[in-house]
Amino acid sequence: MGIWLCLGVVGAFLLAVVLTPLVRRMAPALGLIDLPGHRKVHIIPTPRGGGIAIFLGVLLPAVVILCTSDLPRSDGSGVQLLSIGAGAVVLFLTGLADDRWSLSWKLRLGLQLLVACGVAGSGVRATVFVSQPWFGFGLTVLWILVLTNALNFLDNMDGLSAGIGLIASLVFAAILLLMVERAAWEVALLLLLLAGSLAGFLVWNRPPAAIFMGDCGSNLIGFLLATLTVAGTFYQRSGSRHVMLAPLCVMAVPLYDFSTVIVIRLLQGRSPFHGDKSHVSHRLVDLGLKPVYAVLTVHLMTAMTGACGLLLYRVADWWGAAIVMSVIAMALLVVGILEFVGRSSVGQMQGRLRQVQVDPQQTGSDNHA
Repeated sequence: MGIWLCLGVVGAFLLAVVLTPLVRRMAPALGLIDLPGHRKVHIIPTPRGGGIAIFLGVLLPAVVILCTSDLPRSDGSGVQLLSIGAGAVVLFLTGLADDRWSLSWKLRLGLQLLVACGVAGSGVRATVFVSQPWFGFGLTVLWILVLTNALNFLDNMDGLSAGIGLIASLVFAAILLLMVERAAWEVALLLLLLAGSLAGFLVWNRPPAAIFMGDCGSNLIGFLLATLTVAGTFYQRSGSRHVMLAPLCVMAVPLYDFSTVIVIRLLQGRSPFHGDKSHVSHRLVDLGLKPVYAVLTVHLMTAMTGACGLLLYRVADWWGAAIVMSVIAMALLVVGILEFVGRSSVGQMQGRLRQVQVDPQQTGSDNHA
């Protein structure tokens, strides 16, 4: 089995590395150019549509390996994987259309809702030990919608969303291959293909980025991470119920960014889907970090919460899980204090410096008069 996984990762990486510059050359003809703006970090027009290379880097090796290999399959996994694949295609095309024509957020959210309902209806569903089917259905739909948009929100600096997706997919694959009683080979394969494809894309997306992934890439990453974590059924394969918290641990940073951005925009009386510079990465830059270090900080935070997700499989009960979750909560609280209180202090200091610079000029002018 290991040889197929290795070949898949290498193949996905090489495909993304080769296809990304080809997409970059085609981007102007396709109308896939991201222009600078007041809510954007880049200052020159940059090609986007790198999600095309990410998508093909996952799709092509997946089709070849799943059709030709003898990877063990779980009962009903075929239907679930087909529904996930169909949903990924729809959201990829939706994101690509948005990159080209800037679709209404209501239309995008409506399509995401339809896809999430279709995937949940096919059996990709979290039960959380509640017997009512409607609860698992609704929870799964909500999880897909939140993560799809959370990764889209985080695509605001070079390498940020792709790096988070790479870390998260590797952690989830490690869980499904090493931490559970019955390895979920088919789900782990797709996660590793996603990791390989993202690594190949990052060759071209690292600062300063030669190309952006666009919504077609960020929607794809969020959707695949959301659905594959449900399809992995971590708690059933591990035999312990508290490990159902693992996806929340691994995705804590995207969820933190998503929730705080929504709250900030609502408090300011704006649409939750109106883009701005209120994301965690922007708030770190406001503290004085360069964008590259802000991105690195978010990546390290994601790696830390991912390690806590792995740690859940080494604690025996809910008390141990509560300690792990409290560590994540305290770490995010520290970040929140630095972001909001620290940023306010920095703003006040900058205001005082400007006042000090202006006052001597005014005083000198009065004395001269």
